[in-house]
Order: sequence, then C-alpha cells, then structure tokens
Amino acid sequence: MAEPSAATQSHSISSSSFGAEPSAPGGGGSPGACPALGTKSCSSSCAAFSVISVVSYLILALLSVTISFRIYKSVIQAVQKSEEGHPFKAYLDVDITLSSEAFHNYMNAAMVHINRALKLIIRLFLVEDLVDSLKLAVFMWLMTYVGAVFNGITLLILAELLIFSVPIVYEKYKTQIDHYVGIARDQTKSIVEKIQAKLPGIAKKKAE
Repeated sequence: MAEPSAATQSHSISSSSFGAEPSAPGGGGSPGACPALGTKSCSSSCAAFSVISVVSYLILALLSVTISFRIYKSVIQAVQKSEEGHPFKAYLDVDITLSSEAFHNYMNAAMVHINRALKLIIRLFLVEDLVDSLKLAVFMWLMTYVGAVFNGITLLILAELLIFSVPIVYEKYKTQIDHYVGIARDQTKSIVEKIQAKLPGIAKKKAE
C-alpha cells in the first residue's frame, strides 16, 4: 500500500492546528485570563479588590506627605545646625487616650444619630410621605448614572478637590451663592407644595 504524500500530511497538520485555541503565555487557559483565577479575567479580580486599592492609595498619599515633610525638616535642621527636634512632636505628645466616660458619651451621641437615621429610613421606604420617597427615588436614579460614569477612586479624588475648593469659592462669592441658593430653595418649595396639593391624601394630611 502506498504511503500518504507529504502534501496530504501537511494539510492534515495545518487543519488540526487551525482548530485548536492558542494557549495563554505561562500556562493553559483562554487569552487574557488571570493565571491565579483560571477563566476569570484580571479586570473582575481587580474590581473585587477596589476597596483595598483605594485605602492603600490613601494611606500611601498620607505617608508620602508626612515622610517628605519629616525628611525636609531634618535636612533643614542639619543645614542650619539647629535643634528643633521632631517636627510632629507637638502632635505626638497629645494624649489621645479615650476614657470610659468619654467613650460612653460618644456612644450615646452616636446612638442618637443611628436611631434618627433608622427612623428616616423606615419613613422613606415605607412611604410615610410620598414626596420624600419620590425624592429619594429620583436621587438614587441619578446616582446610578454617576456610578456608571465614575469609579470609586475618581469620586474620592473629586470629593477631595471639592472639600478644599468649595469653602474658598464660597467665601469669595458668598453673597451671590446665598442669593441663588435662596431662589432655588423657594422654587423647589413651591413645586413641592403644588405636587402635594395635587396628590390624593397628601393635602388632607397636611391640613390636619
């Protein structure tokens, strides 16, 4: 019997290799898969540790500021040959020990806020006031778009920028901001009163 030709053998080898999926570097699995998680992608694994990443970045940012300032002051003291000591000595000497009485006071104050928050949650979700529950629904609906556009780290960066920039802008344009905020508050109040007057049962409840 005649042996198969070289062309036939090469055709069968190329067909079998064409049907096989390429393996990822460093082991089997689909391309782009995490070696430690098998078929799960690296993006999903990173999303699971986003909170850890955010906390780590915040701590690193704080440490970079304090360490840089500590080294800077040490260099200045070495150049000027002064003996000012540790730059954070005033804060290190502060007594931060929490007594049992202070702890109970803080816990009592926290419990007041917790109970108030629980009552508010129950009132909103059980629709004691229809307008307030609708406000929460609209706000949560808008927050879904915010969450789709920004991730956690971006929101933290924006919050940090707003914390430092808003007070400065408000002090500079306090009169104008208060004027427009008052106009917006009055218009919102009038719209809410109109809605409450048209909703069944709300107007009667307000009158009582």
